[in-house]
Amino acid sequence: MSLDALPPLRDVITSHDLGARKSFGQHFLLDLNLTAKIARLAGDMSEAQAIEVGPGPGGLTRAILAEGAKSLLAVEMDARFLGALEEINAASGGRLTVHRGDALEVDETALLTGPGDKVILSNLPYNVGTQLLIKWLQAEPIWWRRAVLMFQREVAERVVAQPGDKAYGRLAVIAQSRCDARLSLKIPARAFTPPPKVESAVVVLDPLPEAQQFKDVTALERITASAFGQRRKTLRRSLAQAAGQAGTSADALLDSAGIDAGSRAEVIDITGFQTLARVWRSAYEASRA
Repeated sequence: MSLDALPPLRDVITSHDLGARKSFGQHFLLDLNLTAKIARLAGDMSEAQAIEVGPGPGGLTRAILAEGAKSLLAVEMDARFLGALEEINAASGGRLTVHRGDALEVDETALLTGPGDKVILSNLPYNVGTQLLIKWLQAEPIWWRRAVLMFQREVAERVVAQPGDKAYGRLAVIAQSRCDARLSLKIPARAFTPPPKVESAVVVLDPLPEAQQFKDVTALERITASAFGQRRKTLRRSLAQAAGQAGTSADALLDSAGIDAGSRAEVIDITGFQTLARVWRSAYEASRA
């Protein structure tokens, strides 16, 4: 059997009794034309090892393999889907490997050991999507060539937001300090089974050149968590706790970074937050010397 000869996804869901589980944040994308569009965003995968988180009944899985991925590792917690995924593996000529486990705990570099570049494609479970993105952004070095990720539209807009945008915040600063990020597709709720209460969107992330990637993600997370955790306050007030942890004051941090202490977080550009993170790290290390 070939991939084209596999039964419709609705039939697969019925025959394997694969109802979506709210506790896993599951919403199935069954439109194969749409999943093909998403898979094509990864570019040429003929020599690539792809990884997908939460494949479910395999709609996007089929598309990734149909688009020519050399191999695909699917990480799935829910054992109910293993039978349907094995059928896809057989139809793909053995190019699919399923790892049963929690994607937040998986060491992808230990599983993707073969030659070729690595790409991530996933309709991310709503309840862990942001955590997974942060995990992949924290990797040093970044091990993937491109990530094509579907989020709730609100989260996707937060990843690509610019200073001054309502959605601009911690996620935008961290993501864009490591990657070029763009919103590529908007997907209505009705495209899913069951339909979620919100729309979704696909973000494409390409790691910046190595020399341009901001390395101290931990410091950047600490600064942005404080700055955006109290958005209505000036940075002089919102950064007080983070500054205290580094044995200094918010005024001193901001002065060293060349940032007006009366500013609010949403107007500070990404370079400004990177400078703040460097200053914070220097003060933190000095306080413990």
